[in-house]
Amino acid sequence: MSRLFSPFALGRTQLANRIVIAPMCQYSAIDGNANDWHLMHYGKLALSGAGLLIIEATGVEPEGRITPGCLGLWNDANEVALGRMLASVRGFSRMPVAIQLAHAGRKASSHKPWDGGQLISPAEGGWLPVAPSALPHAPHEAPPLALDAAGMERVLRAFVAAAERALRLGLDAIEIHAAHGYLLHQFLSALANQRTDEFGGSAENRMRFPLAVFDAVYKAAGDRVAVGVRISATDWVEGGWDIEQSVAFAQALRARGAAFIHVSSGGVSPLQKIALGPGYQVHLAERIKRETDLPTMAVGLITEPKQAEAIIASGQADMVALARGILYDPHWPWHAAAELGATVVAPPQYWRCPPRGHANLFGEVRTAQR
Repeated sequence: MSRLFSPFALGRTQLANRIVIAPMCQYSAIDGNANDWHLMHYGKLALSGAGLLIIEATGVEPEGRITPGCLGLWNDANEVALGRMLASVRGFSRMPVAIQLAHAGRKASSHKPWDGGQLISPAEGGWLPVAPSALPHAPHEAPPLALDAAGMERVLRAFVAAAERALRLGLDAIEIHAAHGYLLHQFLSALANQRTDEFGGSAENRMRFPLAVFDAVYKAAGDRVAVGVRISATDWVEGGWDIEQSVAFAQALRARGAAFIHVSSGGVSPLQKIALGPGYQVHLAERIKRETDLPTMAVGLITEPKQAEAIIASGQADMVALARGILYDPHWPWHAAAELGATVVAPPQYWRCPPRGHANLFGEVRTAQR
């Protein structure tokens, strides 16, 4: 029996298999509101046969968006628009859906990637980003505004308010974004956090605000949904955040009730040097899982079914998350199930499509044609 296609419990939510669709920004919202593009995008992915779909990085306040086109969940209009999209998707798919709540910090107010991705100044219609310290992401950029106590409290409350909206929408899990150089990762990394108060200096102090955000969201969620965190396990820069600190952070999260940790890397500094290769981040997930026993998602150039199967079967991670690969091949779970001799959920409209030799790909289904 394929381990990749074995079930897994994420809090109260049962996943049909260990394949997770990672959050992937679409930069296509209007004033934070989901629209028909999101319906097409998530509708397609919800029919893929994966075990869990995580909605893209969703800004908890307008200033927390990476770009003006990023999805948001800070007001009633955002909630209504996202609810409309979710209702349509759920009409045709039983796949559990999670959401990633995020704040971009000093990487906010940027152009969309296909428009260059550079910082948009307030004079050009952008806004002043905030950060732990007044240090720009890149040397040529203007410095962000260092958050004071009132600003940090505002951000924390924004995460809680967005989580409460996610709960009203009936989402199955919440992932807090503390990776890829965005605000909570900026607090964690000494490369971005040079505060001299209780939120800077030692690793324990730098973890303080991200842990406070987790505690607040977890308290709001209660035992209704699983709450987890996405991290960059290393900055790939000397003197930055590293795997040892990530293990300590994961241990603190586990003690606080985290349901999972999603292990990525990099993003906080343009000086990073990443040695890319198949599964290049899996060893980071493996170490965190081994030293914390926290349910772990591995991500990063996991592209082949047998590769994903080996990661799960060997115990390196509990789940594998796909991003670019599933954009390229939205039926990757179908093809993986066919290769590994497993079955996968598909809508009845597609039951007649398995190729010769894979008649039971969708389980024991019956079709008749007039």
